[in-house]
Amino acid sequence: MDFRGVKGYFSWIYYQYQIISCCAVLEPWEQSMFNTILLTIFAMVVYTAYVFIPIHIRLAWEFFSKICGLHSTIYN
Repeated sequence: MDFRGVKGYFSWIYYQYQIISCCAVLEPWEQSMFNTILLTIFAMVVYTAYVFIPIHIRLAWEFFSKICGLHSTIYN
């Protein structure tokens, strides 16, 4: 496995992230604040999706199964 190639690829991805998000022009403390806020928002979105999407899928399944005439044998 070529670790230099993998390291170079991730450095290129990080450089692209800095250019797209304009982090390259920020000072180091501003970069860390920006990255912390972005990571916090991303973690909250992932957690919310993990908690609430299965509930919404189950409710949608029950709703459409009642409309289509399919009756679920699982009751909560």
